[in-house]
Amino acid sequence: MQFGLNGFIDPALLPHVEEMRELNALRGTRRGPSNLDEVREVRAALKGPGALVDAGGVPVRIIEPQGTPRGVHLDFHGGGFYLGSTAQDDERNQRLADALGVVVVSPDYRLAPEDPWPAAPDDCENTALWLLDEFGAASFTIGGFSAGATLAVTTLLRLRERAGRFRGAVLQFGTYDLSGQTPAGRLIRDEYFIQAYAGHISDRTIPDISPIYGDLRGLPPLLMIVGALDVLLEDNLAMAARVCAAGGSVDLRVYPESQHGFTNRSTGMAKAARLDIERWLASLLDSAG
Repeated sequence: MQFGLNGFIDPALLPHVEEMRELNALRGTRRGPSNLDEVREVRAALKGPGALVDAGGVPVRIIEPQGTPRGVHLDFHGGGFYLGSTAQDDERNQRLADALGVVVVSPDYRLAPEDPWPAAPDDCENTALWLLDEFGAASFTIGGFSAGATLAVTTLLRLRERAGRFRGAVLQFGTYDLSGQTPAGRLIRDEYFIQAYAGHISDRTIPDISPIYGDLRGLPPLLMIVGALDVLLEDNLAMAARVCAAGGSVDLRVYPESQHGFTNRSTGMAKAARLDIERWLASLLDSAG
């Protein structure tokens, strides 16, 4: 059996490569905030309307589709555990809700460094428990964007006995090793977001912080999305391998010339990735009957 990076790249994506190269050249190299003052400055620029519903003590936004829903998708926003809110994803979540006919629920989990680990996974777990009780027998899926993908995995690990109620998980370029001990983790070990989120923990191999060290048996099927130019590419490849070794099902898709967060952009590559996500989730909902 041959095993290579190109095997995870759909040849149909190649027409979008030149557009991505041109965009990357214009954008250059970008980094996140490197201290609390910069975090607060970015937060102020991104501030949106507040969440609307109290979900067991956690504020959440609920996006409903047109027509009768056929499922519920729990989505965790990105932002490195120290930025972001559910409001920033309204357009994306509404598009997903309408395309699939699902209710999208997204928590405004607490952010570091004011509320470091375990505040965010606590809020995500509580939202999931509320969701499973509130929507009863619905078909559930789960997903996240960047740090939100990490939180989706930690939520599934925390809810191991109930994780089977989620038919699948869409993980967009999550970070799975915050310990800095694996080769992939060393690539980001000096990033401020890790210090803000878990700098107070001496051993960050705790699976609730770095899921790659966890017992990954029993996870639902995963769709893992990552760009070939993402600094988290190796981390995602390693996580996919560990899930497979634990007997799990992983659909890993790598998008050429794509950087971190590329699925939120207005490019042909991003549109193709979003369509892949919709089709994958639709197949799960269709199989639910």
